[in-house]
Amino acid sequence: MGEALVAGLIRTGWTSPEAMVVVEQYSARRGELANLHHGLRVAGTVAEASSREPIQGAVVAVKPADVREVCQALATSGVPRVLSIAAGVTIDSLERWLAPESEPGPAPAAVVRAMPNTPALVAAGAAAISPGTTAGSDDVAWARGILEAVGTVVELPEASMDAVTGLSGSGPAYVFLLAEALIDAGVLVGLTRPVARDLAVQTLLGAARLLAETGDEPSNLRAAVTSPGGTTAAGVRALEAAGVRNAVLEAVVAATERSREMGRAT
Repeated sequence: MGEALVAGLIRTGWTSPEAMVVVEQYSARRGELANLHHGLRVAGTVAEASSREPIQGAVVAVKPADVREVCQALATSGVPRVLSIAAGVTIDSLERWLAPESEPGPAPAAVVRAMPNTPALVAAGAAAISPGTTAGSDDVAWARGILEAVGTVVELPEASMDAVTGLSGSGPAYVFLLAEALIDAGVLVGLTRPVARDLAVQTLLGAARLLAETGDEPSNLRAAVTSPGGTTAAGVRALEAAGVRNAVLEAVVAATERSREMGRAT
């Protein structure tokens, strides 16, 4: 997700590679990132990243188990604001970990928690943001600006963040699974795999654009294409009989609950 965000920000021109510093602990990965984005500065530690000049804002995009260590390193750097896209890590935990360990020290960083998704890579992401207890309007605008450069942003209370994770955060995987199934089905009924892929991808893209651009309800669009006794009616009947609707509900609920579990663990 972090790489998708970096690539999306560069692709849309929100920033230049030279204006960012990415902290990556693995040397091989640092080399890959530097090669992918010419001019991008890549450091091995937060201390190294802040050695040239103060960090004006940081995006925490690591695995949940690594967030505490990263935040504690950022606390010593005096970073004024932090945007976290780590799934399941609460604002309370982020603010505690970002508080300086000794007094007097730098003021604690303002925190904004977010849940984006991987289509940010192609500037088609969906994200929700929740401000922390000390985040002001400027901090929220900064976080929103980063995420709006690569997609759509909504502001919600933190209590809704687990649901966002279950729906849009994990949602691309559900769509990719559906795409796999459509392609395999096309092959099953006699199409070549390249043709099945082209048709499946365009069908998903076109259907999503219809939803977005018409603003109509999914149920209305489905009814409009489902003629009585026709092919679509037969297909939809098979999907309902197989429990596809319920499977999607269960997937979102399961992902939401997993996000809650991760938050309790922190």
